[in-house]
Amino acid sequence: MYNPQLNERGELKHLLTTEGLPQRIIENILDTAASFVSVGERDVKKVPLLRGKSVFNLFFENSTRTRTTFEIAAKRLSADVLNLNINASSTSKGESLLDTIANLSAMQADMFVVRHASSGAPYLIAQHVAPHVSVINAGDGRHAHPTQGLLDMYTIRHFKKDFTKLRVAVVGDVLHSRVARSDIHALTTLGVPEVRVIGPRTLLPNGLEQLGVHVFHDMDEGLKGVDVIMMLRLQNERMQGALLPSAQEYFKNYGLTPERLALAAPDAIVMHPGPMNRGVEIDSTVADGAQSVILSQVTFGIAVRMAVMSICASH
Repeated sequence: MYNPQLNERGELKHLLTTEGLPQRIIENILDTAASFVSVGERDVKKVPLLRGKSVFNLFFENSTRTRTTFEIAAKRLSADVLNLNINASSTSKGESLLDTIANLSAMQADMFVVRHASSGAPYLIAQHVAPHVSVINAGDGRHAHPTQGLLDMYTIRHFKKDFTKLRVAVVGDVLHSRVARSDIHALTTLGVPEVRVIGPRTLLPNGLEQLGVHVFHDMDEGLKGVDVIMMLRLQNERMQGALLPSAQEYFKNYGLTPERLALAAPDAIVMHPGPMNRGVEIDSTVADGAQSVILSQVTFGIAVRMAVMSICASH
């Protein structure tokens, strides 16, 4: 079956989504990332794998955290990095997306890291770049955020070792979350036997069960015995109309408190893609507590993005 992310030899050329990504490729990314984690602990935090290559960060949508980690990852690989905040430039003057890409390609770009409000924009770009250019999706609309999904997988593997023995709960605003989709596809590909999705009906998309997950509307019921809890941010900026009575009401029903965390397995880990709304989806005592691995996710995120860039650039 044709996969637009892979070259004719079945190697990773673009990273557009975790959906349909073969297990061997996901595991290769995680293994490669493991070798990069130690780079951040050295005096000289650099390896020469992308020396002489130009990485263009194209952020049509703001995200300081994601852009910064991609920039750090590229610089640690010794690439030349250009950050372009496109909102303020060519497309606001009426230039089309593909015109923008064509002009940047003429500046000898080797890799585009793309974040865009429209689902599918990175796919369109990947279809129109030269054969040597790679495209990495840094988040497109509600569709996918594959590097976040992969860094979440790395974090789970680091703390839990074996995916095939886990119960994982994804909690909150799945309807607007590209992270949730990327996580669910990656978890099922890696053999997690039980993925639970917990949230109010208004924040869960229809047809979730078709992704092979168990849906819960009761938080206490859904958290029983889980090994990993992945909390999601309420994405107020993407909500149209009143999907929730209030933030306080949401916290009462779906906020992760110490009492609720106690329903999970004793050694359960708590994750969050950030930025967090403390007191809305997660209690500060949990976010800062011993079972939280949220800051580890950020650290591992750099190594995972280094892995993705180095693998794509090598093919």
